[in-house]
Amino acid sequence: MLTDQELQMLLTDLESDRVERTISTNDTDKFAEAICAFSNDFPNHREPGYLLIGVDNQGRPSGLRVTDQLLQNLAGIRSDGNIQPLPAMTVHKYTLPQGEVAVVEVLPSDLPPVRYRGRVWIRVGPRRAVANETEERRLSERRMALARTFDSRPCLESKLDDLILDLFLVTYRTNAISADILAENRRDIREQLASLRFYALAKDCPTYAGLLLFGQDTLRWLPGAYIQFVRFRGTQLSDEIENEHRFSGDLLTMLRELDAFIPVQIQSRLEPVSSLQERATEEYPTVALREFLMNAVMHRWYEGSNTPIRFYWFTDRIEIQSPGGLYGEATPENFPRQNAYRNPVIAEAMKVLGYVNKYGRGVLRAQDALQKNGNPLAEFTFEPNYVLVTTRRKP
Repeated sequence: MLTDQELQMLLTDLESDRVERTISTNDTDKFAEAICAFSNDFPNHREPGYLLIGVDNQGRPSGLRVTDQLLQNLAGIRSDGNIQPLPAMTVHKYTLPQGEVAVVEVLPSDLPPVRYRGRVWIRVGPRRAVANETEERRLSERRMALARTFDSRPCLESKLDDLILDLFLVTYRTNAISADILAENRRDIREQLASLRFYALAKDCPTYAGLLLFGQDTLRWLPGAYIQFVRFRGTQLSDEIENEHRFSGDLLTMLRELDAFIPVQIQSRLEPVSSLQERATEEYPTVALREFLMNAVMHRWYEGSNTPIRFYWFTDRIEIQSPGGLYGEATPENFPRQNAYRNPVIAEAMKVLGYVNKYGRGVLRAQDALQKNGNPLAEFTFEPNYVLVTTRRKP
């Protein structure tokens, strides 16, 4: 967090490429483009960039009154899913002798290139610009030196032929990249995959995220990357099995199959609303089960566990168990308000494909759906090696 003295220095440094000033309070596109550019840190300062709201081009506070609503709107840019991967940023209000200023501090990303609505924004001197192919390539190469998460690492034994390229080109690319950027595209397939963190150019092989999403044989590289569904005729694991199924293959196909599978399993019944009306209700709300399963896929520990996600359906409850405990800053005390992403590339892909609507809201949305449907709230069990969510049947 800046001191007042440091902020005063930023106000007067009109040539810095780490600062953008604006008097606008509602130009979300402009704010998001600036945050995206600072995240990419194209000049490679490895220092934060600052968006100053309520400051004119000469560095003078404009007389803006910084409200709580403005600060909330600025903070919301981080999690609305339009900037991918998620930027690391904080929002603060400063009261200076000349007036109030809202400051967005943005840290350089470890997973460039960062995109806003399919475009890579960078700082070119004191202005913003959309990165060209050469500039994107430089950001991709830098990412390989910074890569820390498992899903962004290269799978050294794999080759380009291990990917279903049509799945990337037809299903994914058109959702991830804006149409005008695609129309100007002259890069080969390796460079296109690399720009979205699915290929490591320096090692000439796919990343683990690329294999998860588009792999010809995903289980060859990640033996636990599947979902085991079992439906029991009772309340115990020892009871007779009514139905079982294994969801496996590339992640895009697996998620699509899950979406179609869940509603078929849920029983509905008619409940009286009045003496003349009835309404159909579900034993479990589809949206809640879907959110819990998508969270399990997005947050599971792919690197160190060959255990599948377990999706067990008993007569009185449903249990979804995901390998890997809570990650990063998330703890049992602050869950689900605090999020940390073990697999940021997978999280981005699920957002691009529409399986995640807004980051950090899935569990809250599911709990709300359970409550409205008349189910008890879901129960969470956190262990070092797994997270278990138990959803009880509607009475």
